[in-house]
Amino acid sequence: MAEFWGYKREDGRVGIRNYVGVMSSVTCANSVVQKITDAVDGTLPITHREGCAQIGADYEQTVRTLVGLGTHPNLASILVVGWGCENVLANELAAKIKSMRDFPVEWMIVQDSGGLLKSIEKGSAIAQEMVRKASTLQREPMDLSGLIIALQCGGSDTTSGIAANPAVGVMSDMVVTEGGSVILSETTEIIGAEHILARRAVNEEVANDLIRIVNRFEENAKNMGVDIRGSQPTSGNIAGGLSSIEEKSLGAIEKAGSTPLQEVLDYSYRPSKKGLLVMDTPGRDPESITGMFAAGAQAMVVTTGRGIPTASMLVPTLKLTGNPNAQKISEEIMDIDGSLIVQGKKTIEETGKELFEELIAVASGKKTKAEILGLDELSILRAGPTL
Repeated sequence: MAEFWGYKREDGRVGIRNYVGVMSSVTCANSVVQKITDAVDGTLPITHREGCAQIGADYEQTVRTLVGLGTHPNLASILVVGWGCENVLANELAAKIKSMRDFPVEWMIVQDSGGLLKSIEKGSAIAQEMVRKASTLQREPMDLSGLIIALQCGGSDTTSGIAANPAVGVMSDMVVTEGGSVILSETTEIIGAEHILARRAVNEEVANDLIRIVNRFEENAKNMGVDIRGSQPTSGNIAGGLSSIEEKSLGAIEKAGSTPLQEVLDYSYRPSKKGLLVMDTPGRDPESITGMFAAGAQAMVVTTGRGIPTASMLVPTLKLTGNPNAQKISEEIMDIDGSLIVQGKKTIEETGKELFEELIAVASGKKTKAEILGLDELSILRAGPTL
């Protein structure tokens, strides 16, 4: 059995990083959050553009996603910062986070703390003490059963489907075999290949769930009277040699390996099963990855044919490409050289095993290239209009 060194959390989950999170409840508080994290080493900003003038399903999705991010196992504690006049209030958000995970949670409101500058001072003092306590936590050996790995494509080309994605599929199978989970995302990149994944579902209900999310996306596009061509596949995908959405999807689902599909999740919901999972997310990277992070994914693997920089600090991101040109241009962000497959210097299986071994090292504390460079993206998917 494979092992890694991680942090055991209060709710039974495991972390592979040990940050103190500083989260904005609303976009207005982003600058305060950023100033606090700039001042205090060991903290991580969790900012977004939502939190105000939202209602119904849109409001609920934002809160659910923020609670998921706020309880993330890669956090040792969290400070929630609000402005004071929004409808996603800091105190209510902090209470929801605390109810989901019994760990250190603090909150503050700028309008009640003397303004922006005094709030930065107050928040920095709170965060500093949280970091001191978090620094006493120690890693310990764990099996892979508690790991959830987010899977994402970005800037796909012809090499993605024949090299990088199949190598990720080998890694995915290894993670699942060890008792862990992987989440395949991007419903738009399942269209045309959904029947293949559905055949791997553990039962008819899961198969129907998969078909449901694909049909829902297609129906929404029709209702808006739009043609998704040019968006899926993108102009970059087409320039990279992909001719149709079906061709892109056939390559994208290779990341899922060959194990049975256990569960289909709506956006930002936590899984109830282990193994291969699918989450209903858009193809746009920031919104897609944020949904998987809110579900508790502790690490992410991103494949790219065009060298895109999608990554996260909250969730360490391993990147690889099957394209020799992209590898050469973007070597500084590629952790694994998947282009060796195309060049005939390594097999898909060898590269997949190398990726798995690197994942274990990252889970145990090794920094990814994207982490070292500070690459970071978060964006919450909207579910309705802004008032």
